[in-house]
Amino acid sequence: MESTINKISLEILHLPDRTSILKHIISLLDLTTLEGTDNDEKITQLCQKVLQFGEKNLPLPAAVCVYPPFVKLSKKLLAGSGVNVASVAGAFPSGQLPLALRVNEVSYAISEGADEIDMVISRGAFLAGEYQKITDEVASIKQECGNHHLKVILETGELVTGENIRLASELAINAGADFIKTSTGKIQPTATPDAMAVMLEVISNYYMLTGKEIGIKPAGGISTPDQSLFYYLLVKEIAGEDWLNNRLFRIGASRLADAIVKEINS
Repeated sequence: MESTINKISLEILHLPDRTSILKHIISLLDLTTLEGTDNDEKITQLCQKVLQFGEKNLPLPAAVCVYPPFVKLSKKLLAGSGVNVASVAGAFPSGQLPLALRVNEVSYAISEGADEIDMVISRGAFLAGEYQKITDEVASIKQECGNHHLKVILETGELVTGENIRLASELAINAGADFIKTSTGKIQPTATPDAMAVMLEVISNYYMLTGKEIGIKPAGGISTPDQSLFYYLLVKEIAGEDWLNNRLFRIGASRLADAIVKEINS
């Protein structure tokens, strides 16, 4: 992995098409606000910011990601834009609620208009070896999602080892995840190259075995253009160019978009 990191780091320094890739990365963003201080005004500002990308002749982000009470407002403000509304649901960020209540929250978010659901696995159960519980919770929430895309957050910083990250990725995918996602952004470490590489290897192996494409979303702590380029090139290196679109690759971020726009305009 170290050789891959070094290779990508050097590649970033000499990218001939850096600006065009950064513009493309904007289209991969899930622009996110998941704070206790969120309110209608803050969500309105977020959605207005999303729409301003088009006014600047830049791609629109793939989605906004919000808490369930703000789904309906986000849908209204983004109507006709093509930007999806993703909602965290299922006891985000801890996963510490009975499954029936977690499923009910997912149902509520979808009834409010969510296009996508970002859930988190129960890390306590996983670390206790209760792997069937992880399978059951992902499968139950995917059943509630139906055709709505389900992103399953592993919270890799709490899984600690590559072996755990690999197993959690496999459990989530086999239970119906459309995407696997690194982190909630609420604990440290958040997204890391090592965790991302393991998840990409699982996705690549699964595709070779089944022909089914699973998406990936690094999230948490990705705030600079260079960091976003690193993850973009890592996806290209391990999964391949077919993953470099917002159907299969998202980046969860709150500050990254501003930094990219600043560089593009400099």
